Amino acid sequence: MKDSLAFGPTLEIQHYHLVSGRVDYEKLPLDYASHQIDMGQLEQAVETLERGRGLIWSEMRGLRMSIDQLRLVNLPLAERFAAINNDLEALTTSSSAGIWPNEDQSESDELMDLIGRLVIAQRKLIAERDRLISKIQTLPGFGSFLTAPSFDTLRSAAEHGPVIIINHSKWRSDIVILLRDSPPSLIPMTDDFYERAKHLRDQLLSARNHGLESGTYNDALSSVLKTLYELVGRPVIKRLCKLHIPEQSRIWFCPTSLFCSLPLHAMGPIRSEGPIKFYFSDLYIPSYTSTLSALIESRKPRARPLVWPSMLLVIQPDAKMPKALQEMRVIQSVGLSTATLLRETATPSAVVGHLKHYPFVHISCHGNLETGKPFDAFFKLYEGARLTLLDIVRLRLPAAEFAFLSACHTAEHTTESIADEGLHLAGAVQYCGFRSVVGTMWEVADVDGPDLAGNFYRSVFSNTSRWEGVPYYKRTAEALRDAVKVLRRKRNMTLERWVNFVHYGA
Repeated sequence: MKDSLAFGPTLEIQHYHLVSGRVDYEKLPLDYASHQIDMGQLEQAVETLERGRGLIWSEMRGLRMSIDQLRLVNLPLAERFAAINNDLEALTTSSSAGIWPNEDQSESDELMDLIGRLVIAQRKLIAERDRLISKIQTLPGFGSFLTAPSFDTLRSAAEHGPVIIINHSKWRSDIVILLRDSPPSLIPMTDDFYERAKHLRDQLLSARNHGLESGTYNDALSSVLKTLYELVGRPVIKRLCKLHIPEQSRIWFCPTSLFCSLPLHAMGPIRSEGPIKFYFSDLYIPSYTSTLSALIESRKPRARPLVWPSMLLVIQPDAKMPKALQEMRVIQSVGLSTATLLRETATPSAVVGHLKHYPFVHISCHGNLETGKPFDAFFKLYEGARLTLLDIVRLRLPAAEFAFLSACHTAEHTTESIADEGLHLAGAVQYCGFRSVVGTMWEVADVDGPDLAGNFYRSVFSNTSRWEGVPYYKRTAEALRDAVKVLRRKRNMTLERWVNFVHYGA
C-alpha cells in the first residue's frame, strides 16, 4: 500500500492511485488487524491499523520530522537529508492541475510524458532519501530512525486519556481501548455489528437527500444516535467504568472505515428521564484523531510560554451568513490582546501570510467540498477566492495552537474519497501545525455561530481555578463540549445543529 504512493508524484495523483486500488487496499489493514485480534495479538493489531491508515499524512509527516538530534551527531548528513525532504515535499505538494487528466481531458502522450518525468524525479529523490536513511541508521542511537512506530510508541497517544479504536471488518469487528500504562482492553462486537453499522451510514446518507433541516433527517439522525449508543456507546461506557476511568475524563475516538463519518461523540440518549436527555458527551469529554501518530504529534513540546494569545479572525459574511458579523463582534468582545480581522482583505495569500504569526485562528465563511477531489476542498474568501486544502497542506506553522473552523463541511470527507485517509479541511489544518481544531461534520446553521463562539471563548479564556496552568489549546475540547451543551438548550434546537461540531487533536 505504501509503495503504491511511489508511483504518484503529487498528493492528488497519490490519492487517485489509492482510490483506484481501493478494492484491494481499503479494507486490507482492517481485515488483517481483525485476524491479529482473533489470534490474541492486540498490540500487533494496533500497529497494523496505524501503518495501514492515513498513509498520505504519514508520508508527509516523515518529510517534516525533526532532525535536531541528527544535526548534533552529523551536521552535513542532517543538512543533506533536510534538503532532500524539502525537495520531495515541494514536488509532492505541487498542483496536479494541467498535468493530470480530468473528466474532460484525454490522456494525451504529452500529458503522460510530463507525468512520467515527474515520476522519474520523484523516484530519484526517494532513492537518495532511502540511501541517506540507511546511512543514518548505522549511526549509534539511530537504528530505528524512520521505522514504523512500535506499540510502545503508539500507546503514548493515551497519555492523557484512553483512545477508543473501532475496527470495522466483515470478518470480525472489535473495539480496542488503548491505555497508557496497561495492556489494551478488547471489546468484541457481535456478529451483526458490521452490517448494522453499514445500515446506519446508509440511513444517514439517504436522509440527507431530504435536507439537513428536514424532519426526515432529524428523525434519521435520532435513530442513528440511538443505535450507535447500543452498538458502541453502551459497551464502551461499561468498559470505561470497569477500567476505573472516571466520568468527565478526556477520551479520544480513533475510528476506521465508515465510523469516520458517524457522530460517535453524540451517541445516545443514555438517560432521558424527564425533559433533559443525556448523551455520550455529557459523561465524557470526547475528541477525535485520524491516527495515533497525529495525536502524538499534536502534543510534542514547543518552546512557547503560556501567554495571553493573539487571534486571527477571517470573516466573510454574505446573504447566507449574516450572523458572521455578530460572531466576529462576540469574539472581539472576549478581550484578546490582539485580534486581527481579515474581511475585505481576506485573499488566500493574505490569510496564509497572517497565519504564520497567530497561535489562534477563527474562520467564519463558507466551506465547500469537491466530489472525488479532497485536495480541492476550500474556504470561500473575499470575492469568492479559494483557500484550498492543498494550500493549507503546504504551510508550516510552528507557533500554531488552535483553529476554530466555523464553516460547513470542515471535518467531512469528500464523496468518493477514502475515509481512513482523513483528508478533510480540519485534518489539513491540524497537519500544518495546529494542535487542536474544531470542525463540522456537515452544513452549519448560521444562527448558532455567535452564541456558540461566545460561550466557547469565554470558557477557554476564563481565569477559573480549573484552568490554572493549562495551555489554552488543551482547554478547547471541554470548552466546546460545554458550549454545545448550552446550545442544546436553545428553543427549537434540532439534533443536526449541535451534533455537527467536533474536536480534533490534543
